[in-house]
Amino acid sequence: MRVLLPDLPEFHALSGHDEHGVPGAEFAFYSQDHVPGEAAEGVVLWLARGETREKLLRTPGLKWVLTLTAGIDHVQPHLPPGVALYNANRLHDRAVAVHVAALMLSAMRGLHHFRDAQHEGRWSSARNPNDSGLHTLDGQNVVIWGYGHIGHLLEGLLTPFGAEVSGIRSSTPDLQRDGLLSRADWVVLLLPSTSDTRGIVNAELLGRLKPGAWLANAGRGNLIVTDDLLAALDSGHLGGVALDVTDPEPLPEGHPLWGQKNVIITPHIASTTTDLVARGASLTRDFLLTLQQGQEPEGRVLDGQKY
Repeated sequence: MRVLLPDLPEFHALSGHDEHGVPGAEFAFYSQDHVPGEAAEGVVLWLARGETREKLLRTPGLKWVLTLTAGIDHVQPHLPPGVALYNANRLHDRAVAVHVAALMLSAMRGLHHFRDAQHEGRWSSARNPNDSGLHTLDGQNVVIWGYGHIGHLLEGLLTPFGAEVSGIRSSTPDLQRDGLLSRADWVVLLLPSTSDTRGIVNAELLGRLKPGAWLANAGRGNLIVTDDLLAALDSGHLGGVALDVTDPEPLPEGHPLWGQKNVIITPHIASTTTDLVARGASLTRDFLLTLQQGQEPEGRVLDGQKY
């Protein structure tokens, strides 16, 4: 089995003869500037962009692709017919759940306002409980839209803080979904980007949320119509927004979202940890060993993927 891997030390270690190696596998390594031209059975995609990614997907003899991302919208449209696609949800799920919980807690405690005050060098006091705008998650009705593995992990993190958590799946009836959304204090988006979900949070849906509700997005930026989101913020209908993904992305300098008072933005780093590359190499090793044993690895992406 010949496999193309990212040209990083953690992946070179898979060629070793110690416990980190994959016996019987042959590896070639690619970078953004170099893609081996020989045939290979598999490709492991990591930070391969544009033309480099397209070259990798045209590898002769390709049978499968493992993308070390949770999202597949950057790969699936370019995948040759008959090539199996696997993603790496399990590589990112815990970090994403923790990041979303952190954003929500930060918003409820107003930490973004106090950080702004810190940068201005002033002491921001909130001594009057009626004027402070400070809350906890106790009793908050949280609706997780895209209630898969990450959603279950997030529920486990939020429940000890007193949140009341509900989930929406693709199979949830529209009437039930709309009822959950209309009662939500928080709506958390963990949806993939598909033809059915792009622009799903628009002016009509935002208008159905109760006044003061907060929205968090750690799915894909294009789930939300940005102009409609800005209008809901400007009108005061939304309590605020916590975004790890935006549309456009990256968010350009001077964009109106930057100046919104109750918006917390992180730059699509919800899944990032200092050991991410090492964990990606370890996941790749387990994936390859599973293949060598004639078994089906986790993460196979099927048409009509559900959430």
